[in-house]
Amino acid sequence: MKVFVIAGEASGDRLGAALMAGLKSLTEVEFAGVGGDQMQAEGFTSLFPMEELSVMGLVEILPKYFPLKRRIRETAQAAIDYAPDVVIGIDSPDFCLRVAKIIKDRSDLRTVHYVAPSVWAWRPKRAVRMAQVIDQVLALLPFEPPYLEAAGVDCDFVGHPVVNDEPASEAEIAEFRADHGLGDAPVLLVLPGSRGSEVARLGPIFGEAVREVCAERPDLRLVIPTVTTRAQQVTDLVADWPGTPVVVASTGQSDRDKRTKAAAFGAAQGALAASGTVSLELAAADTPMVIAYDTNWITREIIRRMLIIDTLTLVNLVSETRAIPEFNGERCRADLIAPGVLDMLDNPGTQRDAMRLTMERLGRGGEDPGLRAARAVLDRMPKASCL
Repeated sequence: MKVFVIAGEASGDRLGAALMAGLKSLTEVEFAGVGGDQMQAEGFTSLFPMEELSVMGLVEILPKYFPLKRRIRETAQAAIDYAPDVVIGIDSPDFCLRVAKIIKDRSDLRTVHYVAPSVWAWRPKRAVRMAQVIDQVLALLPFEPPYLEAAGVDCDFVGHPVVNDEPASEAEIAEFRADHGLGDAPVLLVLPGSRGSEVARLGPIFGEAVREVCAERPDLRLVIPTVTTRAQQVTDLVADWPGTPVVVASTGQSDRDKRTKAAAFGAAQGALAASGTVSLELAAADTPMVIAYDTNWITREIIRRMLIIDTLTLVNLVSETRAIPEFNGERCRADLIAPGVLDMLDNPGTQRDAMRLTMERLGRGGEDPGLRAARAVLDRMPKASCL
């Protein structure tokens, strides 16, 4: 069996690697496509660096519009030339769905999209357009399949890989604290995103917020986990922050990197984080959080008019609560965020029921989501393709 896979950012690389591992455990398979370090470790060389696709925002994408269009065409043609049994796009819908359209226009290849686009949040008509170019969707969230099935596309809830995150042990946390000179000080994680544009936009706001927080809590230490590709940018950003910041950079690929990240999350009394999958990672580690996010003001205004939900935080959505405080758009201001962080540090227990419920609903304790995703792909394939 031949599979062409496409991922455009760190979270998609993680999903793709788990899916690829699942497929390898179920059938003989070879891969080609676009992905990061984790996917490449499972068995292929990326056509080009995945980071070229990591752009967020309607306005932010404009400077890269023509290079991205070229990559869309190149990727689609590479998939057609590879002649796989299935093409699987992972998240990054603005890129992957355009690739899928070209593929469907020029071939009869089967197409799967892993991570349902947030049609429940904004632009619900995307589900109808998606059904024209995608044969199957793999959903991470339990409430998503009805939205896609109503538009005429097969959709399987496969669970979220975050449920497999193993919390750090007391020994790992103690080692992390010792290695980074944290002693017994309380720790606040600061996570301004994995994309360069996010770090550039949110970093200064988060920096102002933590100045106010550290003024109230002078014993507080800051830990900033990030990916290696953002390490220098983040190090420069936090150089004048209070709290003696510790930047922890990793690829997230090795077991050691994963355990270090788990220890950082476990050592923290709370986190200030950008909106996104990280809220689920924090919930898996039982780490209370405050979420904040903003984009270019034009993008913000366009999205604000399209949103059909009142929260962007996945823990709030999955748990059907509003337990996680968030400061988005025009409310993404240091003078609002800082009191929210202080309140979270004072009252961390108010979030824990919502975090536990979220993990249960995402499949904690069940079959590995990567294996479930692989099985869902194979179950809907023409049987001859799986031989």
